[in-house]
Amino acid sequence: MAECCTPLTTEPLTADQAEVLSRRFKALGDPVRLRLLSLIASHEGGEACVCELTVAFPLSGPTISHHLRVLREAGLIEGQRRGTWIYYRVLPDALQTLSQALHPAAALT
Repeated sequence: MAECCTPLTTEPLTADQAEVLSRRFKALGDPVRLRLLSLIASHEGGEACVCELTVAFPLSGPTISHHLRVLREAGLIEGQRRGTWIYYRVLPDALQTLSQALHPAAALT
């Protein structure tokens, strides 16, 4: 899915491309989810345990799990179960897609 979209200023999006981008941007439209994505992406090793993420917010575990599910369903992160914990990592191709859609020069790199 790395080749989802051309820059918005280059040519119109297809319906499928618009659907993918819309889901991803909508997921990032919430401050908690945007912060979760940032925490995961900037975490040492590029992944973070859900146990490390929940302590960063004054929210319940189920609320954090909901936000993580939204990010996962939007294709921005993926999780891997290890024992009783799930470790999340950002999907670089998904971020590249968002970048390419918004910034024409990003599509050239």
